[in-house]
Amino acid sequence: MKAQELRQAWTEFWVARQHTDVPSAGLIPHHPSAPMFTNSGMMPFVPYFIGEEKVPWVPPRASSIQRCVRAGGKHNDLDEIGWSPRHLSFFEMLGNFSFGDYFKPDAIRWAWEFSTEVLGLDGDRIWVTCHVDDDEAVELWVDEVGFPIERIQRLDKDNFWEMGDTGPCGPSSELFWDFGAEVGPDGGPANPAAEHRYVEFWNLVFQQSFRLPDGSLRPLESKNIDTGGGLERILGVVDGSPSVFTTDELAQLVGEAESLTGVRLGRDAQSDRTLKLLADHARTMTFLVNDGVIPSNEDRGYVLRRIIRRAVSFAYLLGVETAVAPALAQRTIDLMADAYPELRSNAETVLGVLGREEDQFRRTLRGGLNILDGALADVDEGGELPGSVAFLLHDTHGFPLEVTTEITEQRGYGVDQAGFDVDMAEQRRRAREGGKKGAVAVGDEADAFAAVLAAHGTSEFVGREVFELEATVVGVVPAADGTTSVFLDRTPFYAESGGQVGDTGYLTGPGFVGEVTDTTYALPGLHRHVVRVTEGDAPSVGSTVDAAIDVARRDAIRRNHTATHLLHWALREVLGTHVKQQGSYVAPDRLRFDFSHFEAITPEQVRAIEDLVNHDVLANEPVRHFETTKAAAVDLGAIAFFGEKYGDVVRVLEAGPHSTELCGGTHVRRTGDIGPTKVVSEGSIGSNLRRIEAITGFGPIERIRTEEAELAAAAAAVGVPRPELLDGIDKRLAELRDLRDEVKSLKAKLATGGAPDLAGQAVDGIVVARVDGLSRDDLRSLGVAVRDQPDVRAVVLIGAPEAGGVALVAASSKESGIDAGGLIADAARAVGGGGGKNPELAVAGGKDATRIDEALDLARTAAGIA
Repeated sequence: MKAQELRQAWTEFWVARQHTDVPSAGLIPHHPSAPMFTNSGMMPFVPYFIGEEKVPWVPPRASSIQRCVRAGGKHNDLDEIGWSPRHLSFFEMLGNFSFGDYFKPDAIRWAWEFSTEVLGLDGDRIWVTCHVDDDEAVELWVDEVGFPIERIQRLDKDNFWEMGDTGPCGPSSELFWDFGAEVGPDGGPANPAAEHRYVEFWNLVFQQSFRLPDGSLRPLESKNIDTGGGLERILGVVDGSPSVFTTDELAQLVGEAESLTGVRLGRDAQSDRTLKLLADHARTMTFLVNDGVIPSNEDRGYVLRRIIRRAVSFAYLLGVETAVAPALAQRTIDLMADAYPELRSNAETVLGVLGREEDQFRRTLRGGLNILDGALADVDEGGELPGSVAFLLHDTHGFPLEVTTEITEQRGYGVDQAGFDVDMAEQRRRAREGGKKGAVAVGDEADAFAAVLAAHGTSEFVGREVFELEATVVGVVPAADGTTSVFLDRTPFYAESGGQVGDTGYLTGPGFVGEVTDTTYALPGLHRHVVRVTEGDAPSVGSTVDAAIDVARRDAIRRNHTATHLLHWALREVLGTHVKQQGSYVAPDRLRFDFSHFEAITPEQVRAIEDLVNHDVLANEPVRHFETTKAAAVDLGAIAFFGEKYGDVVRVLEAGPHSTELCGGTHVRRTGDIGPTKVVSEGSIGSNLRRIEAITGFGPIERIRTEEAELAAAAAAVGVPRPELLDGIDKRLAELRDLRDEVKSLKAKLATGGAPDLAGQAVDGIVVARVDGLSRDDLRSLGVAVRDQPDVRAVVLIGAPEAGGVALVAASSKESGIDAGGLIADAARAVGGGGGKNPELAVAGGKDATRIDEALDLARTAAGIA
């Protein structure tokens, strides 16, 4: 069976059973509880499972084929890839889901039906596991399906699924395929030694409980079904192969790796591992770039960079000197674009990003090998490379430990694995501390927020058109910083999200005035008004308050937010469609836009971007902000903004004739409302990442006023009318240069004018003296002038110039036979410097002016006049 055939069979089976076919979400998840990447089929459906959002499908059933990556954090299979016959960093998860609709009987019956009737699997080679306490599931398998109880095994933790420390959870039932005695011992899935023989290919999760903070379980009112089956594993089962690398698309990618490396599968274990790793990483890096991840040194970008570098490094060990990443990506696109059409439309961007990253790393690779060579030169024959060096190569130069180990072993050395592990553990500890995720509150405050959500549901946001209203207080939670979190049944306040800052304003009621200093989401869908009480006491639950936002501030934010969308369009027009948003910040005073791009923007390009945006502003076109289905939005050509979370119903922003994007923020009614837009800065914030900042509305006007005032002040200081400021500055600069030259000449004359006096201090024809305040050049000129005085054989001058440090000069006449460099050699070292080896005129410098007198004594000793 081919991959596309399985995808089609899966979709048709569940659609026939009244499931909505939901397209794969991207690899960048947006739920607050989500890990770095989408790593399971159920992740896009979390808001429906935990009741944050209403299920949009009737009946409430869905199926999907979800692209997933497990390459960072808790779920990280990178080290297993190539050695294991099943582990992948990129895979597709087949899933069917029920949100309070059907439950165990249908889920179990349909899983058996699909496995045996659609896939045609031999039921006698399937094993089933159930949770130790789930008698119901066992009975259903035996009584409803007719499955033999002797092939049902009951496990504990392996068959109980939990979303987290708290939240929905429940037992699971897993289906395993028996690949036969030639693959491993018997004993069923419960035998750990038989993991390669009995391979899980489908997991049915029965969400029937809720884990409370105290660890206890309570039954869910609405029970859910969440299933997942790896597409690659199922293909392997159908094909009778325990290795996913023999299946359809992966086998062709292994073939591409063979072509690129000139090595055939089966040569040896290490080269086989490399070919499989290249096939796996081809899909991972292609899909990550396709979904907007750019190689960088942080977060997702770091993981992508590591995957690219692993692929390049392993290919390098097989002697490949030419680029491999673009070719692997192109083959991936050719194979999978029918299932994921966006691969084809994004091909140019994907190939460009991967090509540039590989080219950059190949230069880094050569530098890393030089470091490795240098480190091994200090290791005794047969010894170990220090773990700190292996970690440096891994962390700074992108060398996977396996690559370093392979190179060192080829040369007869080992690697200090324990030392490497210590450094790696410390890095992971820092990463955990710096990247902890979770709810916006902890402890008692978090429980209080959850209680408000459970009792009253999500907040009703009505603030797109309504800026002031009466609302009922449904929750009041004091905070440790003296503020109070107030929750309303409905609110005009926008909560910070999608880069747009939260609204501010006031809540007022009988005997109460509270300033809203910020609005955030305490939990998804629950608006938290951060209130500082200015009069009276905080409002009580059930009381009525007047909620009013700061309208002028909101208007400024709206101008900047809509301008962000026009700016995104203009960037893509001027720089290319590879530009994708990587983050944004929309405040009342400015907007910030982060985007993927591989080089600095020229001043001419900045001007072109500004012109495009302002052209649309001056056209004063209508701005439409409306809800529609995600499918309809895609048909309109809407672009999804980075960092936003989108359900089946989305908000589309049409800002004039050119910008159509998904966005849940607040916006102006016409493009002319934005006012003039001015880019104020642009620069790099990381590898392939850039940031542009701009101002709109009154911002450019205030900027012009400020700059006009500064220009007027500058013109007054120069003493010319403002229109003549540049000519006036040029004239003053020319005068300044002339004056500096004159001063320099006078200083030189003044310095050399003191030569006769210094010559009078000679002892046996040798002058050693301290002269401070002269530049090094002037001290040199003075030294020559003293040497040329009658009866002077040599001179040493040491002093502290105004610019700092120490200057030393020694000069001697030809007739004297004295080595000028030798006179100041020890003196220069004494003041922390060096140089000055010319026998007739030696000049040196130093750092420590406190030791000048000591240096003078050393010079006298060298001259023989101490």
